[in-house]
Amino acid sequence: MVCGQPACQRQRKSEYHRQKLEKDAVYRQVVRDSQKQWWAEHRDYQRQRRRQRPELMNKNRAQQRVRDQKSRLERLVRNNVALDLKGSAAEVWLLGPKLDVLDRNNLASAQVLIFRPLGQMPEASVGS
Repeated sequence: MVCGQPACQRQRKSEYHRQKLEKDAVYRQVVRDSQKQWWAEHRDYQRQRRRQRPELMNKNRAQQRVRDQKSRLERLVRNNVALDLKGSAAEVWLLGPKLDVLDRNNLASAQVLIFRPLGQMPEASVGS
């Protein structure tokens, strides 16, 4: 017996489809061919959808900016270009939304502003 509610039926069909794709190579190929045929018949689908729903483009652009920023940060981490805050005499303050979940992240983006105390000038710049 399976629940007859639309949400339950959708979930049941989705699960069946996922399992069938995993186990049945012929079914997987039929699905792939069907998808290729649909896209061949609807070549303008993406362009029309973007034209009809500009908010999707704005959302995608915002998400892409986040992905780009994450990629830049990951590249910095791989290249070992990082500021050693332990060796700095500065205090670090974390400000912003969702700070309660920060401890679960191993990569966080931030903008860093470094202020020098007034009256202390680096030795090299004195008299220039």
